[in-house]
Amino acid sequence: MSFIQEFKTFALKGNVVDLAVGVIVGAAFGKIVDSLVADVIMPLVSLVFGGLDFGNYYLALSGQAANLPLAEAKKLGAVFAYGNFVTVALNFFILAFIIFVMVRQINRLKARQPVEATPAKSPEIPEDVILLREIRDSLKQKS
Repeated sequence: MSFIQEFKTFALKGNVVDLAVGVIVGAAFGKIVDSLVADVIMPLVSLVFGGLDFGNYYLALSGQAANLPLAEAKKLGAVFAYGNFVTVALNFFILAFIIFVMVRQINRLKARQPVEATPAKSPEIPEDVILLREIRDSLKQKS
């Protein structure tokens, strides 16, 4: 089989296509969550913390003035930008919670679907086991 044939067989498998669709939908969903956090949740959080832009919270490590915006403080030296970290961590927790709820609902829906009961097919007994049983039974009859 040629290299191109092998690649075509691999790329057209159902699992690979499903994975690609999942990654694309996941990336789009991630952008929605980023927007939700940046445009809806973080402004409310910053309002609670005094009306400042929460993304601009930082600790100056190079002696910058504390009232500078984050971008300007970064130009002047190193900063510990914990506001951005909190925003990204909040993104993660919201995304993880939404995925948890989705998986939970999918599992509930799967549990509700009736499982088709297929009659259990009795496994074939190997010939040597049958032969040993016959020997055992004949020995029991002799004694």
